[in-house]
Amino acid sequence: MKKALFIDRDGTIVREPSARDNYQLDRLDLFHFVPGAIGALKNLCGLGYEFVLVSNQDGLGTASFPEETFWPCHNLMLETLEGEGVVFDDQLIDRHFPEDGSDQRKPGTGMFGKYLGGEYNLAESFVIGDRDSDMQLAENLGAKGLRIDPQAEARSWQEAVLAVRSTSRTATVERKTRETDIRIHIDLDNGRFKAIGGGIDTGLKFFDHMLDQIAHHGGVGLEISCKGDLEVDEHHSIEDVGIALGEAILKALGDKAGIERYGFALPMDECRAIVLLDFGGRPELVWDVEFTREYVGNVPTEMFEHFFKSLSTAMRANLYVRAVGKNNHHLAESIFKAFARTLRQAVSRNVFSYELPSSKGIL
Repeated sequence: MKKALFIDRDGTIVREPSARDNYQLDRLDLFHFVPGAIGALKNLCGLGYEFVLVSNQDGLGTASFPEETFWPCHNLMLETLEGEGVVFDDQLIDRHFPEDGSDQRKPGTGMFGKYLGGEYNLAESFVIGDRDSDMQLAENLGAKGLRIDPQAEARSWQEAVLAVRSTSRTATVERKTRETDIRIHIDLDNGRFKAIGGGIDTGLKFFDHMLDQIAHHGGVGLEISCKGDLEVDEHHSIEDVGIALGEAILKALGDKAGIERYGFALPMDECRAIVLLDFGGRPELVWDVEFTREYVGNVPTEMFEHFFKSLSTAMRANLYVRAVGKNNHHLAESIFKAFARTLRQAVSRNVFSYELPSSKGIL
């Protein structure tokens, strides 16, 4: 789906004239860019958002605000921005006075017909402006609002750019078969949380404990709910959680631009675990771990390899796991912790570098 940046003009891109000038930018001597606006807009180009200018221009075209006084400043703004590579895909300019009560006027959504038909992902779109009405517009559209502070314009623009470029990478995967009913939600950028579904519940307490290591040490938000045919055995639940979790990670990564891609080794008590990860798109698991017990808690130790095999295949990653130790609980936990730290390193990204970490140009 398409996404958009709905950007206010006066007070956001260009300085708004004072009350003495009737708040109208109708003379070239009044024309000034808001500090930081041009550089910020350049930094927002190329991220997949359409640029939409949204502005209330009270009484434009009437005797109090003739057209011929508006367009010279407006066109100068557009031409200057275009010279810096910033081009608006659409312009929504309302001409009503506040007392007209028109829904066309911000924060009303009357001007936004083409953006309300389902073609645009408004929840992942942004409204950038300097007024309460802009933030109300964001709420009315179901978009995110970013406010430019008139007292800290340049810093506000820097913060807005960071907010847009750092948009959380989230995914929800639901997988239903005759054997399992699974829902997984992951947020790669929003830390550990226990949220809507009550955290992690697969019906296998030791498995829950291991998956919780991914959330805690991976620095990711993670909800997992699995209802499986445990009356048969544990196989289907563990396998299908691995598949669904891999799909969720892959989906949340999106185009993988800017990620570190590779990722970690750690000791735990008498154990040491090495987990190497590459989100290169070619799934493979190399497993070098020997357990000496059939079960740890209520989980068959043979299923740990199968879980990571399902996970690596679904998230299309190369995964190398090697661990040694005497205590089987510690051995399993060291693997999950090492994987979590590896994941944390590999999915980390530089939001100002949209380079794909591949000499092939594809992952």
